Amino acid sequence: MRCFSFEVTARDPATAARTGRIETAHGVIETPAFMPVGTYGAVKGLMPRDLRELGASIVLGNAYHLDMRPGSEAIEQLGGLHRFMGWDGPILTDSGGYQVFSLESRRRVDDDGVAFRSHVDGSKRRFSPETVVAIQQRLGVDIAMPLDVCVPWGAPEREVQEGLRRTLTWARRSLDARGEDPMALFGIVQGGFDLALRQQCIDELAAQPFDGLALGGLSVGEPRDALHEMVRACGPRLPDDRPRYVMGVGYPDDLVEAVAAGVDMFDCVLPTRNARNGTLFVGGGRIVIKNARHKADDGPIEEGCTCPTCAQFSRAYLRHLFQCGEMLASRLMTLHNLHHYLRLVERMRAAIAGGTFADLVAERREQRRRLASEDAREG
Repeated sequence: MRCFSFEVTARDPATAARTGRIETAHGVIETPAFMPVGTYGAVKGLMPRDLRELGASIVLGNAYHLDMRPGSEAIEQLGGLHRFMGWDGPILTDSGGYQVFSLESRRRVDDDGVAFRSHVDGSKRRFSPETVVAIQQRLGVDIAMPLDVCVPWGAPEREVQEGLRRTLTWARRSLDARGEDPMALFGIVQGGFDLALRQQCIDELAAQPFDGLALGGLSVGEPRDALHEMVRACGPRLPDDRPRYVMGVGYPDDLVEAVAAGVDMFDCVLPTRNARNGTLFVGGGRIVIKNARHKADDGPIEEGCTCPTCAQFSRAYLRHLFQCGEMLASRLMTLHNLHHYLRLVERMRAAIAGGTFADLVAERREQRRRLASEDAREG
């Protein structure tokens, strides 16, 4: 029996935005939801307790990387991914198809799947739709993603069409491979930046018993306007009775635009990766902590922020730690950035429920326009 359900709990009257509730065997996910990325079974620098305290309800892992090391069989023998990483909440795993396809000269694609050499030890491996589902079953995750073909921005039309054909064929095979397993399985919408192909993919996937649908093949080098346009076009076309997920997106304003298009779930490495690089998200945009103007700044990263970092530490201290290469800098800045993202989706849920989400969208768009104007003047 499937341990997964979804219901829409509120709708914004002026946009396609909605709140929802996903129930899984490991807990409830209130949507819109942001999933911190724990590629190897850990969100870099943080403990599961940190994630809970920040307000995360679900985390994302990567089936490819976990199967390369320590191996899905090893994790299964150790009690599954939840026990292995000490996280008792829901887990979604990406299939790792994007990582496999990024290997380029190390991989060969045919209708049965992808043959490649491991980036870890160079060993020969092969992923098929069936093996990818089996890997995620061994991990014991709540939501799995099937093997798909992600084509880069600007790919030739023939390549986009061939990728779509394989994605749809592999989607059907993935459902067959999942069988009666309680693990939820989402379909992935591909089709490049051709809306007609995207619609074809949506129609075919929506007719099948996937538990949710995701927009893949975005944030692959395209301009942000193209990203927003495709999400606005596709989001409301996804089935209304299932969760809608945009994969690998994005900056805070990208999330706001996607929620306005009816999207429910997101993941992105930006808050954690940028933290390690010294870039911090604030209400007015971003700050770069290594800049000299923060050297003697005794204030927090952001006034009014309630994250553990802003409650205790100054910009000057964080800059000092970052300049010294102290690992505490990454941890403290990761806490802030994830707090920023998780508070944003919390704020969006409240705005949708209160009927004021359109005001939030207008506020963010005006802020983005103002910042762009200031950057142009400085340039």
